[in-house]
Amino acid sequence: MTPLALEELEIDLLLEAIQRRHGYDFRHYARASLKRRIRHRLTSAGLERPSDLIGPILRDEKSFSDFLADMPVTVTEMFRDPSFFGAIRQRIVPVLRTYPFFNVWHAGCATGEEVYSMAILLEEEGLYDRARIYATDLDARALAHAREGIYPLAGVRDFTRNYQAGGGRRAFSDYYHAGYGAVKLDGRLARNLTFAQHNLVTDGVFAEMHVVVCRNVFIYFDRTLQTRVANLFHESLCAGGFLCLGSKESIRFTTAGALFESIDEREKLFRRRRVAA
Repeated sequence: MTPLALEELEIDLLLEAIQRRHGYDFRHYARASLKRRIRHRLTSAGLERPSDLIGPILRDEKSFSDFLADMPVTVTEMFRDPSFFGAIRQRIVPVLRTYPFFNVWHAGCATGEEVYSMAILLEEEGLYDRARIYATDLDARALAHAREGIYPLAGVRDFTRNYQAGGGRRAFSDYYHAGYGAVKLDGRLARNLTFAQHNLVTDGVFAEMHVVVCRNVFIYFDRTLQTRVANLFHESLCAGGFLCLGSKESIRFTTAGALFESIDEREKLFRRRRVAA
């Protein structure tokens, strides 16, 4: 067996061990990205081979927690991709105004920057008191960070620029307090937020949603898993509900693609069809 084939076998055994011991199924994550993350974990742990991770991950919760933290590649910021938030204001907010109340699900919310961005947007549109935002992620440590709503001061200049470009209507500084090299977001932004751990690979429907936001998560899944998760989002959305993906993502090539219509191809905004095509 070649070294490359042996590495593939060891990765298969590692993922099988994780699924059977902890219930987390990474077997349908995009293979190239998964291998990079596993190699990074090996380097951090001072280990050589994927099989060296199996024992610690089976027996030690901290080792598994460290592995889990390395799986997602968290690239996020407040009002990331401002044109996306501009499109939310233009295309989705008018529909949300027709509801007496509505639910928003941020799936794969990471450390929460985009969740708070949505809260600010809805606040400015006069809709936040009608909303309940559910923010979920696989990583408990990322969720803990998100609940705190504390971010490095160094990022505020970019946050402010994004906010303004995304149609912000106030001074961004109205939404945070600065001190000790960090900013703490205004606690009022969390009043309708619920953070919870949820695994898109193995867990079921979260609740009936009017909007699902899942940006830059699909790119780490293979086609089989993309289809499963797209169907999960379809089941989670009410008729006419909206699905918002990342700029490099699409559901067009999944079997669930016909269940949605595109309302903004550039910003990857889709709407659940009331009747399947």
